[in-house]
Amino acid sequence: MAIRRFRSIFISDVHLGTAACQASYLLDFLQSTDCDTLYLVGDIIDLMAMRKRIHFPELHEEIIRTIKAKAQTGTRVVYIPGNHDEFFRTFCGSTLSGIEIKRNHVHVGADGRRFFVSHGDEFDQVVRCSPLMLFVGDQAHEILLDLNRWLNGARRALNKPYWSLSGFLKQRVSKAAQFIRRFENAALKAADTMHYDGYICGHIHFAGFQRQEGILYCNDGDWVEHCTALVEDAHGQMALWHWSETPHLLMSEPEAATAGEWGLATSS
Repeated sequence: MAIRRFRSIFISDVHLGTAACQASYLLDFLQSTDCDTLYLVGDIIDLMAMRKRIHFPELHEEIIRTIKAKAQTGTRVVYIPGNHDEFFRTFCGSTLSGIEIKRNHVHVGADGRRFFVSHGDEFDQVVRCSPLMLFVGDQAHEILLDLNRWLNGARRALNKPYWSLSGFLKQRVSKAAQFIRRFENAALKAADTMHYDGYICGHIHFAGFQRQEGILYCNDGDWVEHCTALVEDAHGQMALWHWSETPHLLMSEPEAATAGEWGLATSS
């Protein structure tokens, strides 16, 4: 098996412990790639969902074993807990099984750029609507994840590749698009205020890039809907990969002279 080599890899929103986790694709990605530093950018184990129902098959345990093996054989693994695995924030500053646990981190790229890395849930109060709208949105999202899983089970039976229903809808529902734009702008503003070259996060399950006034926003996506990872090459350039039956480069970071947003692309 050919191994793809990257300088850094960023993954988030895996949601191990739930049926929505696309564990087989993630395990294949982890076993098919190598890097100097692996960042786990929050919501890796969904402790919040596991209070209601636990779905933790052998495949999920194998993902944890694979990450631990990487940490113990030369890969630096940095774990930044999110809101669904917030319990692990208790251990920030510690190293467990070779994995560094941090509240956030500053990543210095091969080209010298400095990126602030966090899960992204700290922007919730900035961009979210009322508690009622939040509740309705969360309930709708759970339904979408169930539909996404059933739909792709049917597609596999028909030998069709993975396709994200929720990703398709997010690009076409104006309220979702507005929420994503507000989230991106909040991250860009934070990076500017803290004098960083960019912001790397997850949380909203929507991979993409946006560049504003020289600052680069990078979202690594998720592994319940889109199966995406953010990667850095040996020269410091960022790119997004989609990994399912047909792994492929989804998009590269926009050129410095290019303004605006590069959002997730989906196809059937």
